[in-house]
Amino acid sequence: MAELRAHEADFDEFFGASFRRVVSQIYAMTGNLAEAEDAVAEAYAKAWQRWSLVRGYTDPEAWIRTVAYRLAVSSWRKAVNRRAAHRRAAASAETPELSADHLALVDALRQISAEQRRAIVLFHLVGLSISEIAAETDSPEGTVKSHLNRGRKALAPLVSEFATAGSGESRGSRYGLAREW
Repeated sequence: MAELRAHEADFDEFFGASFRRVVSQIYAMTGNLAEAEDAVAEAYAKAWQRWSLVRGYTDPEAWIRTVAYRLAVSSWRKAVNRRAAHRRAAASAETPELSADHLALVDALRQISAEQRRAIVLFHLVGLSISEIAAETDSPEGTVKSHLNRGRKALAPLVSEFATAGSGESRGSRYGLAREW
């Protein structure tokens, strides 16, 4: 019984420390808060079912983020009726605790491809390295670099920080958002 309580407490601590941040990251990747919340909640439910395994991973949060992203973009989530319902709900609901800058950034991110958006969020907002992004997205490092480069160019007219950012810029620290989301 004590072992079960420790298991629950460990998961609760992980959940409490990371849930808001992961929702914000997935929201930035998908551009839809309702989808992000649903996908992240489902990813945490999957993690709870496998917590004894997931908690032993080097970065359990990366596992949650990967599962949530995959859930958010899966074909069944793109069904027209469900998407329309989420858009109506998202349009009428207030966005909790997200700054105007965050909302503006998400709006700009919606205007680039999903692959570029994911790479930009993981590099600049989450603070992952090129190799970490490649591992999380199961992509070659060169592909990640290409997505970052093209994403930055596409965002340059929309987000002032990307207009001056070079490929050698530091990640999330430049934007003050890494690991704070």
